[in-house]
Amino acid sequence: MTLSLAALDMAGTTVADDGLVERAFTEAIASVGVSTSDDRFPAMLDHVRRTMGQSKIVVFRALLPESSAQQANSAFEAAYSRLVSSGLCEPIPGAESAIKSLQSAGIRVVLTTGFSRPTQEAILAALGWQSLPDLALTPSSSVRGRPYPDMILTAALQLGIDDVREIAAVGDTPSDILSSLRSGASISAGVLTGAGTRAQLEEAGATHILDSIRDLPALLV
Repeated sequence: MTLSLAALDMAGTTVADDGLVERAFTEAIASVGVSTSDDRFPAMLDHVRRTMGQSKIVVFRALLPESSAQQANSAFEAAYSRLVSSGLCEPIPGAESAIKSLQSAGIRVVLTTGFSRPTQEAILAALGWQSLPDLALTPSSSVRGRPYPDMILTAALQLGIDDVREIAAVGDTPSDILSSLRSGASISAGVLTGAGTRAQLEEAGATHILDSIRDLPALLV
């Protein structure tokens, strides 16, 4: 079956993270009174690492009461956006050319993330990618973040994809892989440029493991 949509994760897959998530988390959790010397901090950081790729407000809700979770999430988004805007955001090498190669072959591209819309827009602006993807999606009140399949399926609906088997989804975490599998995508590929190891991605059920997003056109085109 011909592929017509590639759903690509951002941080760790198309965008280099280089520890920005953990730096922003450290600031965020400090805003609600949990410093790096707090006994709770190591377990909280471990949870963040294990849930990479998921909606950030969901992650904070698992760690904190609702009011504190909302405060920490706002602080996280502000910290991450500031780090991105300060020049610390770079693409994974070959990501832009890979996306353009897919589009040249008739495969539309959606960029998905667990960040909020303003943070996604800040990342795209920092990279000069505002017009690069065919669509960019984030979790919202009506679209659940990963590991749910909502963003992939929303992209399929908005871009008029007739069959979920025409979709390939790519990410660097087990949550990305689970989201893809739940969507019915024919390809659920993991990349080794982010948080997940080969063993973790294979255990999650990845259909393919790629060294980098730059290898995706060779698989799909």
